[in-house]
Amino acid sequence: MKASPLLLATLALGTLPALQAANDPAALVARGEYLVKRVGLCSDCHAPRNERGEFIPAQWLQGAALPFAPTVPMPAWANAAPGIAGLPTMTNDQAVTFLQTGVRPDGSRPRPPMPEFRLDEADARAVVAYLKSLQP
Repeated sequence: MKASPLLLATLALGTLPALQAANDPAALVARGEYLVKRVGLCSDCHAPRNERGEFIPAQWLQGAALPFAPTVPMPAWANAAPGIAGLPTMTNDQAVTFLQTGVRPDGSRPRPPMPEFRLDEADARAVVAYLKSLQP
């Protein structure tokens, strides 16, 4: 079966941001910022909010109490999300593995409501580059 030029162009354009980011540190951080803010929505749990529900910029991704709870008892539920700015508890490689497998360096899995992400390596490296660029 022969691939159509349109299909090949679509595939190439879809991988272009990841390829650009891999060769340019600033592009890698920018891609990671996009993934954290617009795809993973990490701030929903990991960033504190003020009394009006607005994020507190000076505490961006510094950890926060969760503003929601399960409607039924869930013993493993986490009541707070840790700070992820600077990734203070993981090396780059550990964080990439965590984002690809959903397994922490100690072999444990995140507690609900944290999803067990399965990012590809390029996206995981971009997310780690962005988070490491932030002050813990």
